Amino acid sequence: MSYPALQSLHPVVDNVCLKGKGNGMKRHYFIGDDLADLKQIERELRSRGIDTPHIRVLSRDDAGVQKYELPQVSDFMKKDVVRATTRAAVMGVAAALLVLLVSWGFGWPEAWGWTPFVFLAIVVLGFITWEGGLWGIQEPNRKMRRFEKALDEGKHILFVEVPKGDEHILRSVAMEHRRLQEAGQEHARTEWRVAVEKGWRRFIRWAP
Repeated sequence: MSYPALQSLHPVVDNVCLKGKGNGMKRHYFIGDDLADLKQIERELRSRGIDTPHIRVLSRDDAGVQKYELPQVSDFMKKDVVRATTRAAVMGVAAALLVLLVSWGFGWPEAWGWTPFVFLAIVVLGFITWEGGLWGIQEPNRKMRRFEKALDEGKHILFVEVPKGDEHILRSVAMEHRRLQEAGQEHARTEWRVAVEKGWRRFIRWAP
């Protein structure tokens, strides 16, 4: 079955990802129906210089993914943490500025100084940002939602991140596997993603 909607997809990339254009990395999405074939694709990509950290597989067949020792999409990438936290941070900044503006408008700093109100603004910013992150943990990554139909059909999603100069390697490998279907691409900031994933794992170990 073909997925024309996915093939013609031009993802709306968050500002944070758009900043990744500078590093020349692009994330390509493919749909496959055979984990053994995806394992072979991974081997071929690695043999041609594309490292495992830039290859990920999203599947509901966790046992099969582990059996073939495929690199799985991290739990962090499956959640909408970044988008939710970023939006909450913007709201938090607005709320913090409102606290300072109201304090100034009523003349309270003249009586008690700015320190308590600046502290309150920081607390408001931190609280709203934290709540946004907690909400994002419970929501699926919006970029993954478009693959729900394929996943429901028992298919698997392959993510490959490559520099623009190495895209010919990926195309060459993909052409050798006719059952692999292209499902879109977007700019990726790999260094940022890896750093955030490490922070996410530390948070999970620390959180109750």
